Amino acid sequence: MTFRLTLAQLNPTVGAIAFNINKARDAWEQARDAGADMLALPEMFAVGYQTQDLVRKPAFYLDAMQAVEGLAKSCAEGPAIGIGAPYFDGKDLYNAYYILQGGKVAHRILKTCLPNETVFDEVRLFSSAKENRPYKIGPVLIGSPICEDSWHKGVAENLVEQGAEILLVPNGSPYYRDKLPVRVRHMRDRVKATQTPLIYLNMIGGQDDQVFDGASFILGADGTVVEQMPPLTEEIRHIDFEQTDGKWTVTNGAIAEQPDAWEQDYNVMVLSLRDYMAKTGFKKVLLGLSGGIDSAIVATIATDALGAENVRCVMLPSEYTSQGSLDDAEKVARNLSCHYDYVPIAQGRAAITDTLAPLFEGTEPGLTEENIQSRLRGLLLMALSNKFGEMLLTTGNKSEVAVGYATIYGDMAGGYNPIKDLYKTRVFEQCRWRNANHRSWMKGPEGEVIPVSIIDKPPSAELRPDQKDEDSLPPYEVLDEILHGLVDEDCAVAELVARGFDRDTVKKVEHLLYISEYKRFQSAPGTRLTKGAFWLDRRYPIVNRWRDEG
Repeated sequence: MTFRLTLAQLNPTVGAIAFNINKARDAWEQARDAGADMLALPEMFAVGYQTQDLVRKPAFYLDAMQAVEGLAKSCAEGPAIGIGAPYFDGKDLYNAYYILQGGKVAHRILKTCLPNETVFDEVRLFSSAKENRPYKIGPVLIGSPICEDSWHKGVAENLVEQGAEILLVPNGSPYYRDKLPVRVRHMRDRVKATQTPLIYLNMIGGQDDQVFDGASFILGADGTVVEQMPPLTEEIRHIDFEQTDGKWTVTNGAIAEQPDAWEQDYNVMVLSLRDYMAKTGFKKVLLGLSGGIDSAIVATIATDALGAENVRCVMLPSEYTSQGSLDDAEKVARNLSCHYDYVPIAQGRAAITDTLAPLFEGTEPGLTEENIQSRLRGLLLMALSNKFGEMLLTTGNKSEVAVGYATIYGDMAGGYNPIKDLYKTRVFEQCRWRNANHRSWMKGPEGEVIPVSIIDKPPSAELRPDQKDEDSLPPYEVLDEILHGLVDEDCAVAELVARGFDRDTVKKVEHLLYISEYKRFQSAPGTRLTKGAFWLDRRYPIVNRWRDEG
């Protein structure tokens, strides 16, 4: 006996129900033309993922349910469809996987294990199902643990005990660095316990800060990866199963290459910006190009995501801007072939200084005056954004975002930040990676687009004479390791001191981290690359008087 399954690793849009249903129908037509028995789509595909509280709105989930029923009717003659969508039974709301067959909803699987950690908050949104049963498609009895259901013992094992011969797991699993091996390990645990082939189907695409990276795969009954789809790209694959000695095996498996973390991080930043723009309706971006490394990599990411014709770079020099920064900024824009504007801020700054002079009389110039420059730049960039309909990108790396080394309503102004979860030391290496590598999904040019002079020079905000970041912060090599401990690992101060870090330095970084929460609360969303990203992964109070005295 044989069974053909079409896997649709596709990119839905949250809330675009008709668009997602049409995308599903197009995939179904390809499955039908390929002679498939079933088309499988990812978790919550009909509404996109994650919907957050939108899914609790009755008009929304009822609209989605009606759309799924309409899809069933329009795809009555041909392969069955598995598609994720919300389901309301008159009392409770569930994360469901619908099986459409013969013009109707033939079966529903309801999610049992609701994730309530990192970026997930499903306990707030859905009810938990008690139990599910397998469903028959052609010659095969299939069990479908939904995403989190497959990460824990019980659900998959129970389905196999009921006769499931293949496990089809629909997922909405967002990217974090080096996540694929974690997924494979958990799925091997299910296969080891059930001796049953398992299909891990994941969606792709950006949604706010998260990117769903695909990389769908199939494990044979012995736990071997027999099929691997590429990450971060839409793809439809027709998979053939054959029953031998009572077990179903894949007969046409293909293994796609999985790039390293540097490439995947960069691709995620590009895709997240591209989808954020497309799904919100923006077509063009602008950013302040300072001649520093952070704005250089953001300009490059933007060009790779949108094309040079859709990126405006603006240099806004003050009297403290070095000639090197002027030259480097212009060189980046020229290398990328982006539009480049030169807008000096000296005249505007003088006007603001004169306006405030009576109020500031008798005080010493300091941080306030420095921040006026940053806020004036933010004002001018937002004026350009409003006038030309171009979304402003912010350019603060994770190190700066963590310790508040950025000016609220100044260089923090903007709609999206692709490098928000990239520590400064990784920014340097990511720039080197991009200079040395070019891929077909990049719209920017190949070669050394970020001048080495930018990568090699000491970082500086250039808000006062001879300013360097290390005047205010520990060296980034030290700062980033401390931050990784405090933020990504939740280490105690004593643990970091035991690793060899100076206690006063750790305490200073911890203090800056906590007092900067109000800035992060008002900051632009940005690409999530780790499980320690600021926003949904790490939810801290703005007002917080506690400090670790260890």
